[in-house]
Amino acid sequence: MELTEELRELLYDKGAGLVGVGDMSRVQNCDFQAGVAVAVPLPENVIRDLQKAPTKEYYELYGSLNHKLNEIVMAGEEFLRNKGFDAYAQTTDRVEVNEENVSVLPHKTVAVRAGLGWIGKNCLLVTHQYGSAVRISSLLTNAPLECGEAVMQSRCGKCSLCVENCPAQALKGTLWEAGMRREEIVDVGECYKKQVEIMSKETGIETDLCGKCFAVCAYTRKYLKSADS
Repeated sequence: MELTEELRELLYDKGAGLVGVGDMSRVQNCDFQAGVAVAVPLPENVIRDLQKAPTKEYYELYGSLNHKLNEIVMAGEEFLRNKGFDAYAQTTDRVEVNEENVSVLPHKTVAVRAGLGWIGKNCLLVTHQYGSAVRISSLLTNAPLECGEAVMQSRCGKCSLCVENCPAQALKGTLWEAGMRREEIVDVGECYKKQVEIMSKETGIETDLCGKCFAVCAYTRKYLKSADS
């Protein structure tokens, strides 16, 4: 209990917006017993702009938040290693992806096991606090951490805002359950093509960023509303 709280405090001090610990002992492609999920929310003004179109500010923020997350999970790795435990931070330069551009152990898998949220109809993590307007990372360890309760089913209900607003019409409206393949939720190819097209048109930058599906999420809108109050 004390070790878990020390780690949580460290990660929050480094800038995490959400921290959770999940039991990874039965997860495929994982040799560690616990996973620590970290989320950092996007600023409200960036999210509001993304409801209309992607922006250069979002492109720049995307990289800076990844860098920030790398620093946070590396601090967690160092902390646990100094305590004598095995730990591995899944930083952007360490993550391995297969031929379908899917990582061996996705951050989203760690996040739902840690109870941070569920996978929405936009195929992204949805949190109660920030909706889908978060960047996430993860840290794996064999340290005896206290684990939270995993989220195994979608809590999107009948909401389909992301599906209705997807520029590529790539979202299928599927209610996620643990173990479901990405292709059951989104047409990745159509999503990628439209992201490149829109980003290039709006910013002149040819890359696969859009953001509309998380900017219009009902839980994201609750976050924006609470930030205004």
